[in-house]
Amino acid sequence: MAVAKIIELNSSSKTSVEDAVRTGLKKAAESIKNIQGAWINETKVVTDPGGNITEWRVNMRVTFVVD
Repeated sequence: MAVAKIIELNSSSKTSVEDAVRTGLKKAAESIKNIQGAWINETKVVTDPGGNITEWRVNMRVTFVVD
């Protein structure tokens, strides 16, 4: 029998949504083993006064199996 746990985290990138997700998962993997996947709950952008995107932010739920 396996038990899974879900944590919620936020991550950001100046490059893209994909980079924000990768950055968040990589950082989580430094202290969490057995990551199985992630759901992106929310995507947000930060803009400058001209409407140009300066930062991508994601809120995600990360699932991992507990030993």
